[in-house]
Amino acid sequence: MREKLLTALEKHAQGHIEKHRINIEIYLTNPVGIGEHSDIIETCEKELEEMARYQDQLDMIRKYFG
Repeated sequence: MREKLLTALEKHAQGHIEKHRINIEIYLTNPVGIGEHSDIIETCEKELEEMARYQDQLDMIRKYFG
């Protein structure tokens, strides 16, 4: 059960990292198509902050439970 829970936590964090990474890729490749985000740099910074949050979770899981 322990391994299944740790795997689920890792996959959850990895999924969120990928979601925010893809959002940045969209802003980088098609910024004019994102009408409600006039400040693309600020929006990308927020996406990076979310990626860092989930990367921190992955790091903690691997360091203390891996």
